[in-house]
Amino acid sequence: MIEGAVNAALEAILSLSVTGPSGRKRDIEAVIDSGYDGFLTLPPALVRELGLPFVTRGRATLADGRVATFNVHRGAVLWDAAPRDIDVDAADTTPLVGMRLLEQHDLCVEVRDGGRVVIEPAA
Repeated sequence: MIEGAVNAALEAILSLSVTGPSGRKRDIEAVIDSGYDGFLTLPPALVRELGLPFVTRGRATLADGRVATFNVHRGAVLWDAAPRDIDVDAADTTPLVGMRLLEQHDLCVEVRDGGRVVIEPAA
């Protein structure tokens, strides 16, 4: 089980450990974004700091209709007590957890300041 909390802005927040190929690790806080279909976004500076290897370029249509392009890198997160290799999108935004990382899991959010966020493997 993975647990987080809802902040005063009513964002569901998770604490995650992200690791690069050299073993360099950073603990981050990320917002769950149900409108994002990727795994995880990280700021480009953090992607460089961790030495995440480049994989490809990606494209996304933003909520305002603009199309954004971004670099996709390979990294790992500690997910449900086990390391998991994932694609990491480099984006100038707060770290975001997307629906692909949540796939095959159940998400429960108590939507109020200080509410619990609970993620469990799907039954």
